[in-house]
Amino acid sequence: MVTFVNKLTVHGDIDAFLAVKDRLTAYMSAQPGHVSNQTLRHVGDSRVFLEVAVWQDAASHQRAARSEEFQALVKQLVPHAAPEPGLYQTVEESAGAR
Repeated sequence: MVTFVNKLTVHGDIDAFLAVKDRLTAYMSAQPGHVSNQTLRHVGDSRVFLEVAVWQDAASHQRAARSEEFQALVKQLVPHAAPEPGLYQTVEESAGAR
């Protein structure tokens, strides 16, 4: 498993950004190898979002990200937000007391 993390700082209209982000998320969620996705919003800065997506492997994510459909959607995102993407492997995992 690998985790894709994308920090997105919105510099345009937040509603327009969310509409494009929702289309990107729907597209990626339907791709082979996609496991889960979560969107987080910064508590102190409402223009900063994190997209966190778990994939079965890096190759699955890269295949989906290289597709023409994905690239076209990303171009729609650029006027609204600056992305800072990265693909990560888990080094350590723990669960806290519930």
